[in-house]
Amino acid sequence: VVAALLPHVNAQKSNFKPQGIANLLWVMAKLLDIGQEQTANLKEAVDALLSQVNAQKTNFKPQGIANLLWAMAKLVDNGQEQTPNLKEAVDALLPQVNAQKANFKPQGIANLLWAMAKLVDHGLEQTPGLKQAVAALLPFVNTQKSQFNSQDTVNLLWTMAKLVDNEQEQTAELNEAVAALLPHVSAQKHQFIPQEIANLLWAMAKLGDNGQEQAPELNRAVTVLLPQVNAQKANFKPQEITNLLWAMAKLGELVELNAVTSTFESLVDKISENPQLSQQGILISLWGVMVCCARLFMVSNANKNNVLEKHIVDLFTRLEKTSPDNEEEQTIIAMAASWLGRASPVAPHYETLISKHQSHFRDQLQSCIPSLQIEEEKSLNSLPPVDLILPDHNMVIEIQGKFHYVSGDFKTRNGSTLLKIALLRKAGFEVIEIPVNQLWNPDLIIDQIKSRVAIPPQGHGSASVKIGCVDETNVTADKECQSSDPRYLAAGEHLEKQTDKPKNRKKKRKKTHKHFSKMNF
Repeated sequence: VVAALLPHVNAQKSNFKPQGIANLLWVMAKLLDIGQEQTANLKEAVDALLSQVNAQKTNFKPQGIANLLWAMAKLVDNGQEQTPNLKEAVDALLPQVNAQKANFKPQGIANLLWAMAKLVDHGLEQTPGLKQAVAALLPFVNTQKSQFNSQDTVNLLWTMAKLVDNEQEQTAELNEAVAALLPHVSAQKHQFIPQEIANLLWAMAKLGDNGQEQAPELNRAVTVLLPQVNAQKANFKPQEITNLLWAMAKLGELVELNAVTSTFESLVDKISENPQLSQQGILISLWGVMVCCARLFMVSNANKNNVLEKHIVDLFTRLEKTSPDNEEEQTIIAMAASWLGRASPVAPHYETLISKHQSHFRDQLQSCIPSLQIEEEKSLNSLPPVDLILPDHNMVIEIQGKFHYVSGDFKTRNGSTLLKIALLRKAGFEVIEIPVNQLWNPDLIIDQIKSRVAIPPQGHGSASVKIGCVDETNVTADKECQSSDPRYLAAGEHLEKQTDKPKNRKKKRKKTHKHFSKMNF
């Protein structure tokens, strides 16, 4: 029936009214979404209708605009080429979003924002028109927050995370929209299906990774979602499991270690031997399991988890004969080899960037200890470069900005931070971590370094200084400080070589090693 009707769409394209155009494109997007083959006739029908969108752009009602942009996003998400007609149709509709912003219903707002995020994620340029449309809708998320259902909540939080990940400015309106939605996660927790739980935790991890400042609300949302993961663990699909592993690992110390370990054990077993798991899925899972094992390694009284360690071996073995073509993938393989004590089958090329704080502290340290040999941005064991290394003392010094921490709080280390620390320690290096917010008194820090390298400190009125949390002290209380641990001054550096400078993702993507930041979640 569909095949018989499609040629008539093309033949009668100029006779369709605006509502008919919107309905037809919505239908075609929905058909593709449930598995309809993308035939030549369907592509022609879509292209024919898209040409009419521009011609009738001022005649579409709010629901039609929402349905059209949702349909275009779904079409692209299911493989539709971004033809000139599609781009023109999007450009034609975006000003209508701004003009009719007060008339959209809650579901329309959710669908529109989701559509714009999805189109951007598929490469649509963030034009001024698109940014204005997003900015026009964001305030309505806050004012209509009580009317969003559970699916709207998921789509909107996913949207906010995806927009920020694609370099949308984190405006006050965007932050307010996130703050308005986070309490819905707790209120609607029993209504989320497995895919929505995976998407929500992915969004929480992305927002935290990008410095979202609603830390208490973010923490509560994560806390209420974790029991839902365990309750529905039998129903997650492989891709949803890999997304969950990535998210829980990325959230680092925000998630209690016992919860991470038990959840990982139940989920990884479902996919470790899955023959359909893509290379991307294997890489994501491998990274996530390593982060969990790294957290256990950093706890002095925790036993080695043989179940998870075996999964590292199994997943790494599946990747040994692959040919990763980008730095992110090569980095994961090199880290896994280092974790297992094997020679790395790849040699990642890391671009380096010295931050202002790093350079300044190095100069201060060298000035105070002229005989000290200091090297910068050196890759050890094929791992991402460390900030500073004192080769004569087997000591690494890391100067880290707020993007090494969940929500930039300088307290809660993210998974990438923990993994790099553990890998360096596992390789035999002493790691000194210095958050940039503790550099206000470098003399005390340098005195502690002097004591480590057996140089008598100069008196500054205090024998020592505690610069923050230093270790995960035990499995059940993994964020307390343990100042007696001689290995750390503070918590914070990690696998992603962040700097204290404001993030410019296009320019610094190579430097920051944003693992799987552009992979298809």
